[in-house]
Amino acid sequence: MNIHEYQAKEVLRDYGVAVLDGHVAWTAEEAEVAAKKLAGPVYVVKAQIHAGGRGAGHFADDPAGKGGVRIARSPAEARTHAAAMLGHVLVTKQTGATGRKVHRVYVEQGCEIARELYLSLLVDRESGRVTLMASSEGGVEIEEVAAHHPEKILKVAIDPASGFSPFHARKLAFGLGLTGKAIGAFTRFAAALYRAFLELDGGIVEINPLVVTNLGDVVALDAKIGFDDNALFRHPDIEKLRDEAEEDPKELEAAKHSLNYVALEGTIGCMVNGAGLAMATMDIIKLYGAAPANFLDVGGGATKERVSAAFKIILSDPHVEGILVNIFGGIMRCDVIAEGVVAAAREVALSVPLVVRLEGTNVQLGKEILAKSGLPIIAADNLADAAEKIVAAVREAA
Repeated sequence: MNIHEYQAKEVLRDYGVAVLDGHVAWTAEEAEVAAKKLAGPVYVVKAQIHAGGRGAGHFADDPAGKGGVRIARSPAEARTHAAAMLGHVLVTKQTGATGRKVHRVYVEQGCEIARELYLSLLVDRESGRVTLMASSEGGVEIEEVAAHHPEKILKVAIDPASGFSPFHARKLAFGLGLTGKAIGAFTRFAAALYRAFLELDGGIVEINPLVVTNLGDVVALDAKIGFDDNALFRHPDIEKLRDEAEEDPKELEAAKHSLNYVALEGTIGCMVNGAGLAMATMDIIKLYGAAPANFLDVGGGATKERVSAAFKIILSDPHVEGILVNIFGGIMRCDVIAEGVVAAAREVALSVPLVVRLEGTNVQLGKEILAKSGLPIIAADNLADAAEKIVAAVREAA
């Protein structure tokens, strides 16, 4: 689960992480009032959406105009900037061409910047440990730094048995070239960030940019936090921060049925049981010249009703031109899958090609249910056969 920048800063402030003063605003008038509460003479107005690259982005109705992060030199100018953002669609590299509508802005006091750095905390899959990652290239997407200047990315993995120690932060501080007061400020900042990450079951905490001021202070100019969904039951106060308007409606509906669904940009809808098999299915669709429209894992113990719900969610995507159901029945029975597919296909009046590959428990019974359904379902013998058939069927239908 992700939250907005202003929410992340409120959470981090409670842990002693240095952030600037600011206020959220839902209207242009509120933005002006917010600026008047802050120490001037410079204010920053930031569009609040769940996507990075806001400053470099553009608004859909003004492609040549300013982005979603703007400097104001008076409360009146803050109001003007807010009015230009609120209710408009902001397009960034991370939103895709459709962009995201801005429903709120964050008005923050400005600060003098001597240096811009990058700092994040995440669980490193390679080491299996929480890792501090830093770079001297702050304000730049870390993916670009990794691609063009990997030597500028510094990492320190933290042993879970001993936990965080100041030397972890000092190692990064020296690598970043910090001196004097800034070293101590960076160390305190990193320690507070680590405590927040652990106690809140974070998936990632990213500060970009992390700025060093002319006085040697270290402050989060931006903040992004992603939480582990599986641990939200321990943090009801964090779960209340969820903004469903920023999430894909299909993914929200899938969560209600305990389905693991992620929308993608292809045209072949996928319904699979097991994350590994789902990834393999997506790969082989690409191999045969098409692209998956989603990742959808119905899980090992799905019911007929859950399978039916999954099928409907796939078809709710207007970009889906065909569906591939790929099930290996271990815990999951093939006849249950077949019943769910048939029920959903009848209810929604299936209008796109459907290829089903079943294998495993009760496979013959499942195939019989599909064959006797009277629906135009294409049976497949194996994964390669299924991918080839659905790609061919979609092209023929087009």
